[in-house]
Amino acid sequence: MNIIDVIDKKRNNGELTREELEFAFNGYLEEKVFDYQMSSLLMAICINGMSDQEVFDLTDIFIKSGEVMDLSSIPGVKVDKHSTGGVGDKTTLIIAPIVASLGIIVPKMSGRGLGLTGGTIDKLESIPGFKVEVTAEEFVKELNDIGMIICSQTDKLVPLDKVIYSLRDVTGTVDSIPLIAVSIMSKKIACGADKILIDIKCGDGALIKDERSAKELRDLMVRIGNNYNKEVRCLISDMNTPLGVCVGNALEVAEAVELLDGKVKNNLYDLCVDIASNMVSMAKDISIIDARDEVIDAINSKKALEKFYQFVNYRGGNLERMKISDNKLEVKSTKKGVITAIDALIVSKVSNALGSGRENKEDTIDYEVGVFLNKQIGDVVNEGDTLCTLYYNKISDNFNIADAFTIEEQEKITNN
Repeated sequence: MNIIDVIDKKRNNGELTREELEFAFNGYLEEKVFDYQMSSLLMAICINGMSDQEVFDLTDIFIKSGEVMDLSSIPGVKVDKHSTGGVGDKTTLIIAPIVASLGIIVPKMSGRGLGLTGGTIDKLESIPGFKVEVTAEEFVKELNDIGMIICSQTDKLVPLDKVIYSLRDVTGTVDSIPLIAVSIMSKKIACGADKILIDIKCGDGALIKDERSAKELRDLMVRIGNNYNKEVRCLISDMNTPLGVCVGNALEVAEAVELLDGKVKNNLYDLCVDIASNMVSMAKDISIIDARDEVIDAINSKKALEKFYQFVNYRGGNLERMKISDNKLEVKSTKKGVITAIDALIVSKVSNALGSGRENKEDTIDYEVGVFLNKQIGDVVNEGDTLCTLYYNKISDNFNIADAFTIEEQEKITNN
């Protein structure tokens, strides 16, 4: 078999057999297929898509490239959660401790930043001392000890996804629905959870730009779950506006703590409550309404916050030493009116330009930098008011972040 033949077949919209998929993808893992060859195959998949059988086969190839977690020794229902990635999406840091504080086991392996969206592991690494990598034995022990874990993929669990994930990030192939589904579901199934909640971000600041594609991804992941007898529930959430007020690694960790401390009530809070309520509903087989009451109580009583602190301390993290850059630049409004929109894509590009994300696989992230949104949608602003604050160690003029804010005159809004 020849890798060029496999690439040509998919480029011509052919359906790849399991053997061809194994040859190409396992060959890449074994370094027999080169970056530029796999990049060509991934681009062909992006352009032509994949059949359900190809997706099922590739998911299974991903899973079998490594070990599968056996969580049967841990009592209780295990519920995993995943987000397809968005601007300011620190939901995992908030949801996992909420759900775990309610007695539900939350096994969560997360990834690094992909494209213009931040990664949970990058955020956790902004906490000095925090250990993101664990062995399979440590994974099970932490779940038994504190009921939750958020860690990077182990080298032995779905190693194929780890190398493909990094390549997709820098080759313009992050928004393929089949590849997104394979990446997510292979990790979720290999992690050993009984039930899986997927938060599909949809909008300009997400990998999935429109509702039709979001529904296509939702249905595909449910079909993959059914293929493995796993209950999969998907929510579709808006990502035209950044989640919360912080974009950037340490900034987002700080905001997560503020929310768990009951000090944040915004679109981030609403989404976290929705996702956590669905996870609790699935695990306890109760209504969403009853689950929501438990979730809100976990926040208000500070049980979820204490669980987060327990989790960080367990992994050697020191929140008191976490640093946000001392260098600040306030971006002022040049007109008066009401903010009617904040473009998540522009905010993300600016944050990445400051150093909070990667353009290449080898890039080093600056955990201290990012964007704080001083104003939100619906706020009245006057000329000279601060729209947002940039935290930087280097300044880039590639993007004008003021363009992210749509400001309309109050009279026009009233008339409309």
